[in-house]
Amino acid sequence: MSKRSIKIKNLDLRDGHQSYFATRMTTDQILSVLPMYMDVGYHALEVWGGATLDSAMRFLNENPWVRLEKISKIANGKIELTALARGINLFGYNPYPDEVVFEFNKLAVETGITIMRIFDALNDLNNLKVTIKAVKEAGGKADGAICYTTDPDLSVIDNADEFKDIPEAVFNVDYFVNKAVELEKMGADIITIKDMAGLIDPEMSFKLITALKQNIKVPVGLHSHCTPGYAVTSLVAAMLAGVDILDTVSYPFSGGPSHPATEIIHEFAKKLDIDTGLDENKFAEIRAKLIEIRNELAEHDGYKEYKNEFSGTFTDKQHDLMDKAIDYIKNNDFDNALNSVHELEADLGLPEPDEAVRLAQIPGGMYSNMVSQLKQLKLDEHFDEVLKEVPKVRINAGMVPLVTPTSQIVGVQAVQNVMLRSKGKEEYSRNSTQYINLVKGEYGETPVPVSPEFREKITGSKEEKRFDTSKWKHTEAPEGLVKDKKDQMLLDLFPPVAKKFLEERNKKI
Repeated sequence: MSKRSIKIKNLDLRDGHQSYFATRMTTDQILSVLPMYMDVGYHALEVWGGATLDSAMRFLNENPWVRLEKISKIANGKIELTALARGINLFGYNPYPDEVVFEFNKLAVETGITIMRIFDALNDLNNLKVTIKAVKEAGGKADGAICYTTDPDLSVIDNADEFKDIPEAVFNVDYFVNKAVELEKMGADIITIKDMAGLIDPEMSFKLITALKQNIKVPVGLHSHCTPGYAVTSLVAAMLAGVDILDTVSYPFSGGPSHPATEIIHEFAKKLDIDTGLDENKFAEIRAKLIEIRNELAEHDGYKEYKNEFSGTFTDKQHDLMDKAIDYIKNNDFDNALNSVHELEADLGLPEPDEAVRLAQIPGGMYSNMVSQLKQLKLDEHFDEVLKEVPKVRINAGMVPLVTPTSQIVGVQAVQNVMLRSKGKEEYSRNSTQYINLVKGEYGETPVPVSPEFREKITGSKEEKRFDTSKWKHTEAPEGLVKDKKDQMLLDLFPPVAKKFLEERNKKI
């Protein structure tokens, strides 16, 4: 009988540096390490999408299309290259017409992307249909991602009685399985559980992956962040449940706000007699180069206490902790499995789980954004109040998952409400345009219907109103600014940022 195998997708060159260093890795830094990945045996490398396009222009004065072209030239078809996009929103807060979605994905695939991971912040699958079709027509593979989230914790809310009538257990196994079945029918080549806040615990991971494998035929992937402390244990539980693809990063970019280390997951797989297809002898060279790059990006590193203590060989103590974690998971003792993995991570010098983020049930980036906002407004003492406000704002808006852009929208409105109350004003007496549009229905169908009374309070009408792209127009540019379709796409997606970038570029030509 042949050995069971799984595929490992490496995120170092996109989500790894986005999570740790605000997407500040330069094209030169990426190209300096990229050749080292070619023969490791990775299923794919995530190299583009997410915040890459905006950040490359805004902070690095680099063209994201040129970055992708250079990456693709080195990869030369040896490995799958993947990117991340927000369904019909692509990279913005607003939906785009079908022709723009098709054009963007055509350009991305032509430039080297072979797998496009597509998600929608509301898990509204209507927002993914067009993108899946666009990717496949362009010759790429569609990775349909379902945003993982949990029900709001009502115990943290003051006056929780006002929410006593909301549905219970909305985000259960059936919710995610039903979404996956529909995505498979739409033509998705891969289904990924995208756990942007790291909220999937190992017990849920085991149950959900087991159910997905029983109900869909396409490969199942799991993507999770380490911030709350679940991710490594949950990926191991997923392996035991039959997962096909796992997302990891190399050790120097792992833990904290990022993802589980490839080295750790690979070692767990060996203990489970699962073949990752990876050549562990190639890990050391990549580690050394990424430590060098991490030092170069120190000004953007919020985890400077990181010790980089892994030598490449696990100690007897570390092996023992891994063995214990596996035994605990096999015996459904997930709490002790977590304790063993946390001890392992501490012994490897990785950041401790962030208890505040876990209890708040929000992504680490949203958490840090709210801290920054409150400091700027000199409302630091209201932080606990804001954390209690988040689930209320989220429930009122239809119990949306918290992922870009909804995490920012809900976070900003929660801060706004607390600020209003601190000045003796009524909550929701001032609302952001994005929150109004979310409640109106312009982002799509929310997991739970918004109360018509609340919608009227926020938008002035009880009626739900979906987005309308019929009046959308290309962003106009001064003559000579746009050289080709890729320039125009940047301008359409990021008007002010791209205009400034293209103007600066043209001065140098």
